[in-house]
Amino acid sequence: MTALAASPRSAPERSAPPRRGPRPIRWSTPVVGFVALLVIALMLAPILYIVIGGFRTNAQITVDPAGWPDPWVGKNYLDVLAGPVFWREVLNSTIAAVATTVGVVVLGLMAAYPLARYRFRGRGALYALFAAGLMFPLTVAITPLYIVVRSLGLMNSLTGVILPQIAFALPTTIIILVPFLRSIPAEIQEAAFIDGCSRLGFFWRMVLPLALPGVITVGILAFIGSWNSYLLPLYILNDQSTFTLPLGVQAFSSQYSVDTAKVLAFTSLSMIPALVFFSVFERRIVGGLTGAVKG
Repeated sequence: MTALAASPRSAPERSAPPRRGPRPIRWSTPVVGFVALLVIALMLAPILYIVIGGFRTNAQITVDPAGWPDPWVGKNYLDVLAGPVFWREVLNSTIAAVATTVGVVVLGLMAAYPLARYRFRGRGALYALFAAGLMFPLTVAITPLYIVVRSLGLMNSLTGVILPQIAFALPTTIIILVPFLRSIPAEIQEAAFIDGCSRLGFFWRMVLPLALPGVITVGILAFIGSWNSYLLPLYILNDQSTFTLPLGVQAFSSQYSVDTAKVLAFTSLSMIPALVFFSVFERRIVGGLTGAVKG
């Protein structure tokens, strides 16, 4: 009995095997690297073809469409840069993009601040209404929008392009800004009010600096969206003197359809501002969107 009673005590206790979690995904494998390089090549190949094609002559393109320039010709780019059409369209695009960005940032902050910092009846429904604007594409509203712009007398003017662009960019702006403004601690607001700061002073001195990453992000997105906009200017702008750059590329391609090299040069020059702008501020966009998700 004693031996039987002691045997369970003397038996070594077996511990349960440690649980192994899911194995982390290794992103540095050769297969993943090859796929990434393949995707990058597919994305950059058309851009490189357009840029390099601008340094060729029409005869070179006809004989060997996929060949390298032999010799390299810079006359196509010089002709485009020397003409007034390209710079006029760059100016129109810049005016429309800057005005759209300013309007989106100002109105977006005015709408997102009360949604994020104040409690009132219908706040959730109003936020849901702005979120529903993300599911309302411009292509659906282009016909009634054209009628409204024409009735307001804004046809063939940049104002007729800027105002709709601001309206359609506000939903995305508010969705991004609300988490930034909501993440500001209430203790900072209470301390500011105790020190005698007004609501407007708190907004300018505390809210804007703390929400600056989100403001920069929505500003960049609004600028790039306006710069690349094509459908809205196509309906609103009929006078060539008011064309923006995307619309000017289409008009230039139709006018010089037989001069393929010059069309490629004009197209590559029109892509450079947006590519440079996006490349410079890419980290700002990713950081701002990451902060919006965390908030």
